[in-house]
Amino acid sequence: MQSLAGTVVIAVFVITFIVQAFQIPSESMENTLLIGDYLLVDKVHYANGGRWGQILPYSPIRRGDIVVFRYPVHPSQHFVKRVIGVPGDRIRLINRQLWVNGAAVKENYVVHHSPGHDYYRDDFPATNYLSANVEARWWLQMRGLVHNGELEVPPGQYFVLGDNRDESLDSRYWGFVPRQNIIGRPLLIYWSIRNSEPGAGAQASNGKLSRFAYLLTHLWQQTRWQRTFRLVK
Repeated sequence: MQSLAGTVVIAVFVITFIVQAFQIPSESMENTLLIGDYLLVDKVHYANGGRWGQILPYSPIRRGDIVVFRYPVHPSQHFVKRVIGVPGDRIRLINRQLWVNGAAVKENYVVHHSPGHDYYRDDFPATNYLSANVEARWWLQMRGLVHNGELEVPPGQYFVLGDNRDESLDSRYWGFVPRQNIIGRPLLIYWSIRNSEPGAGAQASNGKLSRFAYLLTHLWQQTRWQRTFRLVK
């Protein structure tokens, strides 16, 4: 009984303070993270070290880091994006090319699937254009933070984008991520399962129970084994 209680205490401690499981629900971080990837999120890496700062591996949030955070518009939801701008940075996109502090940034992880050009999305911040996906509060705030065509990131805030730039609702549409909203960084893909193969939808059309039964009987085929236990970079 004491052994069981000790195991439960350790498990609760790990889940609360060390790692957290997270599932990728959308295509916004393709091809870095895919729908069906299951992650372990490191909650220690960005924590405030305090007296433990010299012992535990705390690090500042840097450009290029992938972070999991509470969505500022609805904090009960968790999002995962890549940090593009840290406090004090000047951000802009020109014809999909990212510029930070006046310098073009090479982003090997970015993908574009849309052949068309969107002035708001691809030439950000475009204060003369508006997207239907933009939060009204952010639209008003953003216009006061744009100077010489660049968006300035305020103290304590972070600008994030999805790697799949054409299919990501990110800081362009709803604003900055406050430092206190950032939970941690994805550390490991511990399992990855692909969407149903053609024909599987018919078997799973009766609802979640049928879908679960299908996955259970096709677990080996549906698992992306090449992504399982892969470190997130």
